[in-house]
Amino acid sequence: MGVLMSRRQTVEQVQKVSLAVSAFKDGLRERPAAKRKGEAVAGPQRGTLEHAVQEVTEDEAAGPSPRPEASANRAAWERLRDGRGVEPEEFDRANRFTPPAFVRPTRELGDDELPDISLERREQVTNDEMCEICEVWTAESLFPCRVCTRVYHDGCLRRMGYLPQGSATELTETAHTETGWSCYYCDNLNLLLTEEEMYSLMETFRQCHIIPDTCLTLDDFLAYKHLVHKRQFERPMGEAQEERATLQFGALDPDKRGHVEWADFLSHESIQLLQKLRPQNSLLHLLTAKERERARAAFLALPRDPDGRVSQAECRRAQLAWFRKHPPDALSCNVSISHVGPMSESSPSSASSKSQDKAPEQEEPSRLVDWPTFLRENVAYILAARPNSPAVHLKPQV
Repeated sequence: MGVLMSRRQTVEQVQKVSLAVSAFKDGLRERPAAKRKGEAVAGPQRGTLEHAVQEVTEDEAAGPSPRPEASANRAAWERLRDGRGVEPEEFDRANRFTPPAFVRPTRELGDDELPDISLERREQVTNDEMCEICEVWTAESLFPCRVCTRVYHDGCLRRMGYLPQGSATELTETAHTETGWSCYYCDNLNLLLTEEEMYSLMETFRQCHIIPDTCLTLDDFLAYKHLVHKRQFERPMGEAQEERATLQFGALDPDKRGHVEWADFLSHESIQLLQKLRPQNSLLHLLTAKERERARAAFLALPRDPDGRVSQAECRRAQLAWFRKHPPDALSCNVSISHVGPMSESSPSSASSKSQDKAPEQEEPSRLVDWPTFLRENVAYILAARPNSPAVHLKPQV
């Protein structure tokens, strides 16, 4: 009869076994290869596991050189067995858009149908208990993602190369605040594309002479936008479209350095392609539970009429508010990351946005927006606000 174990006891058992296996492997690596080979020939076999390890060692030391693809497959299986994935030095980010072991999403049959996202029915979001990378539970040292339920150790992120130099402080200071922090899956909007959509985007880059992993100046950005517009509509871009593209470039370059980083440009083009190829109902399926809860909190905080609708101006103000990811007082707040929505109306940033949105509010005072419409008109901006970068990857039209 088996014995029931708590989750913590199970984790402790797994940790003990992992330590024992690691110590065994380290001992094998430290022993000289020649000594292991001699013992394998002269000494008796001492168990199935050690015999198997000796055979692998002999094959590596004295066996014929295997085919390159066989070596690559064996190395991949060894990394998968050890839970290491792709080593940082072997991960060529210039030619890869997806992290290790990531499978791009596929379109389902019901993706174009409106999902049932109720305003009244709240969702209880619980973060994972174990680190996504090492699968070890260490309580308070785990850092949660503000978009999904994954949690991480800062050391694991640094070892895998997902925590660049200077980002450790930002992670530790924002992960448990209202600002929050996005993991490497949610930080990259390009991972929302399917294989077919990614192929379409790469073909567009190739035809427009965009070199991956390079920065783009304003001239490069406008030239690219002109080519894409001409290929799509078979006519030159007008002055209004060029002005919007210039404003978008400024939103992607918040530090006014005169160029846009490749990661920001890729995220911008990815969300643009999603808007072009997928209906809004399909984009709603991409929202996580945390994002849906954040949208509910934002809608309920807005002034509504007796029928529960908000004005178009308030809806546009919410679109701007999704991108306030780095407010000045965010580091001093210690609240749940599950609520990162529009700022209060008394904040200076909200006051400035009111003055910017004053014209649209006067132009469309009569249009009212209900909860499903609010979601559909905001979904692209909610997704575009996922990256940690202060850049605005989809500038709202005000």
